[in-house]
Amino acid sequence: MAMKPSLVLRLGQQLKMTPQLQQAIKLLQLSSLELEIQIQEALESNLMLEELDQEESSDEPTSLDEPDESIDELIKPDTPAEATASEGEESTEDDNAVEFLADPEIDGDVVPDAHQEMVSESIGEELPVDSVWEDVWDESFMSPAVAAAAEYDDENFVDTRNSADLTLQDHLLDQINLLHISDKDRLIALAIIDSLDNEGVLTETLEDILSGFTIDLEIEMDEVVAVLHLIQHLDPVGVAARDLRECLLIQLNQLPDDERWKKDAIKLVSDYLGYLGNRDFSQLIRKTRLKEQQLSEVIKLIQSLNPRPGAEIAATKVEIIEPDVIVTKQKNRWQVELNAKTAPRIRVNPEYSAMVKRADYSDENTYLRNNLQEARWFIKSLQQRNDTLLKVATKIVEYQRGFLEYGEEAMKPLVLHDIAEAVDLHESTISRVTTQKYMVTPSGIYELKYFFSSHVGTMGGGEVSSTAIRALIKRLVSQENPKKPLSDSKIASLLGNQDIKVARRTIAKYRESLMIPPSNERKRLT
Repeated sequence: MAMKPSLVLRLGQQLKMTPQLQQAIKLLQLSSLELEIQIQEALESNLMLEELDQEESSDEPTSLDEPDESIDELIKPDTPAEATASEGEESTEDDNAVEFLADPEIDGDVVPDAHQEMVSESIGEELPVDSVWEDVWDESFMSPAVAAAAEYDDENFVDTRNSADLTLQDHLLDQINLLHISDKDRLIALAIIDSLDNEGVLTETLEDILSGFTIDLEIEMDEVVAVLHLIQHLDPVGVAARDLRECLLIQLNQLPDDERWKKDAIKLVSDYLGYLGNRDFSQLIRKTRLKEQQLSEVIKLIQSLNPRPGAEIAATKVEIIEPDVIVTKQKNRWQVELNAKTAPRIRVNPEYSAMVKRADYSDENTYLRNNLQEARWFIKSLQQRNDTLLKVATKIVEYQRGFLEYGEEAMKPLVLHDIAEAVDLHESTISRVTTQKYMVTPSGIYELKYFFSSHVGTMGGGEVSSTAIRALIKRLVSQENPKKPLSDSKIASLLGNQDIKVARRTIAKYRESLMIPPSNERKRLT
């Protein structure tokens, strides 16, 4: 059967995100530190932009002024026909445009083509704009931190980034270098130190370490053991131990001889550490022949030791948090305002903008026009970001006023949909504006997402936030009898007495999230 060519016409929808909307969404999801870098880069690259002091007045629109329209208003089309296009034809839009349906976070929203609107609004209809979005903004939409790292080669960037970190290995090597030991012992020490994990535990056997040396070095096992004992008594004491028992014994032997319970603690750790791990105090009393009060003192001494001595030296990265929103209580009212440090005042420089000549198509004037357009787009995107952040934060404070007044136990159940309905925004916008955005309150600094939590039903038909339940569990555990700690079933029963219906497995899940051990591990003699 012969095949005949045919032509089929199909209609479909193709939704695009305009450059203006792309920039607005990009700025909205940036953290405060990333936004600061983004603003600084814009100030350096665009001569039309300048930063104002908080007290300085300006006739030009600034980034802290209210926007003409919200981000979600930019997404809504005027007519359904604006989103209709031929499925088979190639798109003539900007190459940086993103297919809207490909973004699962903005399901169901429609994006109009607002490019011409921005051109006419910013510069005037009679002036042609010979520029495209890609000439100014990176189409990859990398975060500022990633973009800055790309300016350096990988090796130099890693060296610079980690130059101030002190690892456990570095700490031990510094001490080894101060010791007067032979080159052979120094080589053994390097091998042992390289075999330590971040907590200071020796991950390789002595046999494996010995087998790693060449025969011509003539290293014996006795030499490896001697160097190991040397390292174990460096700072921190107990590092390079092969198990918990050895780590604790090293620290106990370092205690002064006049320590009252030293010998008893050594005997308990050497012979009965398993009973101590299982909290079998009756067996410990019988085997050690100690009275209950004496055993309690011995256990206190053991608990004062560090089972992971290397963890204190291991490098930790400090995360700097700059709050985006400041919440204060003034005259019995909660006030919400943006942090001036994370929301600087940016405006178009009036002197440079006055240099733009209408109907002048020279290269210099075209350059100024392009910068002017980009500056106004950037300021408008900042306005939309600040306005959206302030509206969402204010509504969160209204919902969670009880938390601000009384603490975690008064936290109300809250989901993204509740705030989205209250401020008339899409849930995806709420998700972006609450991610990596922080609020400082009289009780501390919290990420905006912290105020959102699931709910548990009550016997009376009400709802209780999961955060409030965690706080109740924490309080009950802190008030329990250490000799008879509360089980998960008992905690569920106590919450039931408060009209909160929670299953035992849910209590166990919440308890584990709070890093609270089970009841058998919380048992104490006193």
